[in-house]
Amino acid sequence: MILTVTLNTALDITYRVPALRPGASHRVTEVTERPGGKGVNVARVLAALGHEVTVTGFTGGLTGRLLREGLTAVPGLTDALLPVSGTTRRTVAVVDERSGTTTQLNEPGPAVSPAEWQAFQEVYEDLLKGVSAVALCGSLPPGVPVGAYAGLVRTARAAKVPVLLDTSGSPLRRGIAGRPDILKPNAEELAELTGSHEPLTATQDARRRGAGAVVASLGPDGLLAVTPEGRWRAAPPARLRGNPTGAGDSLVAGLLSGLVEHLPWPDRLARAVALSAATVLAPVAGEFDREAYEELLGRVVITGEVSAA
Repeated sequence: MILTVTLNTALDITYRVPALRPGASHRVTEVTERPGGKGVNVARVLAALGHEVTVTGFTGGLTGRLLREGLTAVPGLTDALLPVSGTTRRTVAVVDERSGTTTQLNEPGPAVSPAEWQAFQEVYEDLLKGVSAVALCGSLPPGVPVGAYAGLVRTARAAKVPVLLDTSGSPLRRGIAGRPDILKPNAEELAELTGSHEPLTATQDARRRGAGAVVASLGPDGLLAVTPEGRWRAAPPARLRGNPTGAGDSLVAGLLSGLVEHLPWPDRLARAVALSAATVLAPVAGEFDREAYEELLGRVVITGEVSAA
């Protein structure tokens, strides 16, 4: 069983318009609605890969009920979300069909009380007893301490459960002090954390700050991984045109599934890149194209070296 934590869950709404023009009225050609938040997206991909996965975090209000109803349709996924008095946020993605670009609008999320935060920590510690890995994903809702992820990482490590951290800003800077087994920043988050825009330098610096391994997502250039076993770059065979929404979450799912299946790092990275690329190519934002994934998996370009023993 894999556990994903999404403290700031969301109901993801995607609008498609022929062309997005600021200040203009638009006719929406298609609307999709689904449960979201980074850890929820990771869980959905893990379930599609055949893994049993539990989702926890906070949910509340009408959007929270709609989110939980959507989760019931996902085979292999267990809902362990905690109710809060506030209302789960919505995220709105507007896809410009002419350019292929996506504009994202993210609400802040519900305010979490100290009692609700304490209740979550108790549930989280209990859930760790039956899982093989945990992913801590996304932003923090109002009311949750900025150092929350550092504490959750330490709790997982004390339970001897490997933990992956995927967040940004202050929660990332504080969270890395908990020494996560895997840190998954994108290029912008990595530069903000370390002050360096050179990927290898920044990734090595992030590892020195406390992460066991750092896997940096470099967008269309694939990823860079610096681990105790070695360092590698992995990239799709060609640049892809599509919607990148959810590609980073599919990457995390690839890393986690490879971890619990005890795959060597190059195979984990190939899976992560193939899943991420197949998400860019999918017609529905945040889903992955299984046929594209299977076709891309053997074509991911891996370069790197194994560390000396």
